[in-house]
Amino acid sequence: MNLKDKVVIVTGATSGIGEACAKVFGLEGAKVIITGRNQVKLDNTLIKLQNFGIDCAGILADAGNEEDNRKMAEFAMEQYGRIDVLINNAGISMRALFEDLDLDVFRKVMDTNFWGTVYATKFCLPEILKNKGSIIGVSSVNGFRGTPARTAYTASKFAMNGFFESLRTEVMKRGVHVLVACPGFTASNIRNNALTADGSAQGESPRDEDDMMTATEVATEMLNATLKRKRDLILTRQGKLASFLNKWMPGMMDKIVYNHMAKEKDSPFK
Repeated sequence: MNLKDKVVIVTGATSGIGEACAKVFGLEGAKVIITGRNQVKLDNTLIKLQNFGIDCAGILADAGNEEDNRKMAEFAMEQYGRIDVLINNAGISMRALFEDLDLDVFRKVMDTNFWGTVYATKFCLPEILKNKGSIIGVSSVNGFRGTPARTAYTASKFAMNGFFESLRTEVMKRGVHVLVACPGFTASNIRNNALTADGSAQGESPRDEDDMMTATEVATEMLNATLKRKRDLILTRQGKLASFLNKWMPGMMDKIVYNHMAKEKDSPFK
C-alpha cells in the first residue's frame, strides 16, 4: 500500500498515539484529517503537522457523538474528496473498582471507546469500501485480558475487538483491510486523564513510564502494519506474553494480574 495522496482520518489526534499517527502517516505522503475536543489543542497539533510539510486539516469533534462523526466524514470529503484510511484512536481510560464506579463513568468510556469507533467506521465505510482502504482500531492488551479497576475500559476494548473481527469477515472479499492494534503500556497522557470512580481525572499516572514504548514508536509500528495490511498487531513482549498466558493458563493470569495491580502506587486493593 502506498500512502502518497491517500486521505487518512485520525480521531483523538491532539496528543499521544493519535498525534503521532497523524505525523507518521503524514510523513509518508498522506493527507491527514484530525479530530479533537479542544480547539486550542487541535490548532496546535495542526501547526506542528504543517511545520513538517504535512497537508492536513482538523475538525472539532467528540468521538462519542454520532452527529460529530457524521460531520467528520463529510468534512473529509469536502476537504479532500475521498477517505482511504480511518484510524479509530480516540479513547479514554478509567481506574476504579467496579463496586465504587459511577455508572455514568462506565457509559462515558463505552460511548467514547466503543460507540465512537462504531460511529466513525459507519460513516467512513462507504468511501473505504470504494477505495479498498484500511480501517484501524487502536485497541489494547485489555481487549483480550481484563484487568481489575478497569472494567469499563476492558469492556470497551473487548467490544471493539469483537466488532472489528466481525466487520473484517464481512468485508474480506471486498479488498478492505481491517487492523486491530493492541499497544502495551505507552508513554502518553491517557492514564493522566483516566477517570476515577466519580468521573474526575486521575492526574498523575501510577505507572513509571520510563521503560514504556513512546507514542511515535507505536505509530511507526502501526504504519508498517498498515502498509503490509496485517490483521493484528500486538506490541511489547509483555502484551504478547499476556495474550499467550491468558489463552492457555487463564487461572494463573488471574493471580498474576491481581498481584500486579496490588503492587501499583495507590492501588485500589486495600
